[in-house]
Amino acid sequence: MPRHDTALDVYRQSLPVILVSLVAGLFAGTILGTEAMRAGIESVPGLLLLLPAFLATRGGVYGSLGARLSSALHQGLIEPRFEWSGRLRNAIIASFLNGILVSVFIAVLAWGVTLALGRSANLFELVIILFVAALLSAVAMLGVLLTVIFKGYRRGLDPDNVIGPVVTTVGDVFGVAFLLVGIAVAGVIL
Repeated sequence: MPRHDTALDVYRQSLPVILVSLVAGLFAGTILGTEAMRAGIESVPGLLLLLPAFLATRGGVYGSLGARLSSALHQGLIEPRFEWSGRLRNAIIASFLNGILVSVFIAVLAWGVTLALGRSANLFELVIILFVAALLSAVAMLGVLLTVIFKGYRRGLDPDNVIGPVVTTVGDVFGVAFLLVGIAVAGVIL
């Protein structure tokens, strides 16, 4: 991979991704404003409380994975293609489990805070919603993240310049969309 040391290189690589992230962020906000999402927020006490934490953890967990893979590529510890090597496998599994476990913890925490505020909430409903949303968003985010990192690196992009906006944007769009799926699944199960 060629070196990208100048500020102009960083700017040239980052700007298109940031512009796409801007549009995708507006799309995620549009999903939040849909009638289905508003109905879900009204019908599931605690959902609005956990929404920012859930979206923030998508960026935190998978942003860490992106940084780890980017560093491994720069150091030559992994190849710029998907190989189910021990290092890559361990990083993916750890991020996947972190994403699921943190989401379930957020559901429990939101349930407790909702109760502390004097409102009733269904713990199992919140856990089901976040488990489904975390599972689906993990699959989507891992697919996008690995594709962007490996294909971008092979085409001369420095993953450090693009992976942050990609992860946060994909996390917001898929996170909000899959919360709707989680609400629907919880409605069927409960």
